[in-house]
Amino acid sequence: MPPPQHRSKSLPSPPSVRERTDTRDPALAAIAALLAEADIEIGGGRPWDMTVHHPQTADRILARGSLGLGESYMEGWWDCPRVDEFIARVLIARLDEKVGGTALLVQGLRARLFNLQNLRRTWQVGELHYDLGNDFFEAMLDGHMAYTCGYWKEADTLEDAQAAKLDLICRKLGLAPGMRLLDIGCGWGSLMKYAAEHYGVSCVGLTISREQAEYGQQRCAGLPISFRLQDYRPFNRGGSERFDRIASIGMFEHVGQKNHPAFFEVAARSLESDGLFLLHTIGKNVRRTPTDPWIDRYIFPNGDLPSLSQIADASEDHFVIEDVHNFGADYDRTLMAWHERFETAWPRFESRYGERFHRMWRYYLLACAGTFRARSNQLWQIVLSPRGVPGGYLRP
Repeated sequence: MPPPQHRSKSLPSPPSVRERTDTRDPALAAIAALLAEADIEIGGGRPWDMTVHHPQTADRILARGSLGLGESYMEGWWDCPRVDEFIARVLIARLDEKVGGTALLVQGLRARLFNLQNLRRTWQVGELHYDLGNDFFEAMLDGHMAYTCGYWKEADTLEDAQAAKLDLICRKLGLAPGMRLLDIGCGWGSLMKYAAEHYGVSCVGLTISREQAEYGQQRCAGLPISFRLQDYRPFNRGGSERFDRIASIGMFEHVGQKNHPAFFEVAARSLESDGLFLLHTIGKNVRRTPTDPWIDRYIFPNGDLPSLSQIADASEDHFVIEDVHNFGADYDRTLMAWHERFETAWPRFESRYGERFHRMWRYYLLACAGTFRARSNQLWQIVLSPRGVPGGYLRP
């Protein structure tokens, strides 16, 4: 069953208001002026223009920034045919830096003062997000059940892009029959299943989602793959279990800066001295940027995107960085493909989740697409080795 905030079946009817761009409303005038910097109009006719339905929308956005923008969309206070393009334009114009500073300040202070990804809190994202329902994610994702960025260099479909991403990872790791692969944050086992079937390796996967572990084990039946329902930190504490290769695909975003050293220590004690470790993660451009408060509250609780410098700082005691590959622009196309599949499948899930969830999930997918289109977020694949590859590492 979904968490409580996902159970609303309908939206409350907002007060009846006319479309207002009246400059006598100070809040609306202020928002209109800001949006004009991004070539967005209130009440305009272009796909990225905003239509306001509720008289307090502007006040809420000015007071709460990103949190107010997302919450008011969830509740039907405003609409826009192309939320993805709206968000991209807002970010390119850097309007996010001018609104809702208090919410961002609070979010930044929380991250600095507390370990938001401690062992007690780490299971929250699994329960809130990944345990929504395997059938729900089946409808949105491709046949591999890959819930990370696809690689679209030579792909035309989501299925092909995800297969290309999985094969790229296997080739970067140099997988060969007989090797053992550890997947930290393995999801439904998309990488492990592909690697076992196409490269003849055996795999161990760690996940904090019970739904993922049970469903993944069923999908991988008959293959040399095991799922372990546990946090990464206590894994292989004595270092007795060693793997030829390690991958972590789209999980590092949940680790948090305070836990980066522990994450790389786990990888270091679990990898053979001549092994390779591939880290695939979303990242931010500037380390001081706090987590978006709307994403933190409604989608990925306790998430924390790393900067490239934070990854380098945390890994330098254990690893040599061999290769950094940025294909963040591909996440825009991946998210838009997920959104298309989500909307097509929505009638099957409407009675289970309700319209508020529908708008929340649509906003999540489209707003995230906008962040990658604006190049505010990145997607890195980083290959690391314990001691440096003799003669150098060459990306396949």
